[in-house]
Amino acid sequence: METRELTVVAGSFVGFQLLFSVASPRLSYALTPGYGRLPPTKLTEWNSRLVSTVHALIVGLFCLYILWFDDAVNANPVWGDPSLVKLNVAITCGYLLYDLVLLACNWSTMGDSFFVCHHLAALYAYGYVLTRGVLPYFANFRLISELSTPFVNQRWFFEVLKYPRSHRMVVSNGVAMAVVFFLVRIAVMPSYWASVFATFGTPDFERLGLGAQVAWITSCIALDILNTVWMYKIARGCYKVLTGRGGRKVKEGAEASSSSDRKYVNNHTD
Repeated sequence: METRELTVVAGSFVGFQLLFSVASPRLSYALTPGYGRLPPTKLTEWNSRLVSTVHALIVGLFCLYILWFDDAVNANPVWGDPSLVKLNVAITCGYLLYDLVLLACNWSTMGDSFFVCHHLAALYAYGYVLTRGVLPYFANFRLISELSTPFVNQRWFFEVLKYPRSHRMVVSNGVAMAVVFFLVRIAVMPSYWASVFATFGTPDFERLGLGAQVAWITSCIALDILNTVWMYKIARGCYKVLTGRGGRKVKEGAEASSSSDRKYVNNHTD
């Protein structure tokens, strides 16, 4: 890993920590009166989700720029010049390290072994990109999924502020969440896998080695299965809200899904 990437990882870690502990509380107090009435555990999660949203927007928009304008990566998806992709991945690695520290410091209320395993696995996978510069196109393509995260976090913000589920902003955000999730995680699957299959049997693919090949393909399959399951749950919830069906079951389902939102928004290996 080059000095530039290490600097970006460290800078992102510090920056996200400052955003969590300094900027988010001040900004939230100024813009949202209900923020100050939240219990401490909710305040911690609020600040965490605001940081998550900022990270998702930075990384997601940077991904789109690379996809549209980085000719070197698009020309050779396996071994193309990874400079910009490594910069984006380094930002995400800094975020993952920050989130691991946050989980450790708030283990009694936020701790989850699933996230620790997920974050460590993601850091391991991104290590291939940062140290070997492999698969830049595919690493970048997967990070575009972060663009759905702000809508998930916004749903939680509305819920903790006790907005009625029938409120037009809640409904609009829910519909937008379903649409964006579909576009950045489901609709892109055929294009992504077409690009993957196109590399099979090529010298560039063989050069990766078995370890990188297995880690790449198996993680993609697992993530797409999860994305499909999540899409089904989101679409079902969106349909119930729009049609007013479900009554108490809708509320209970929403509460259950709210407890799993963090799993959804921290999916950084997409």
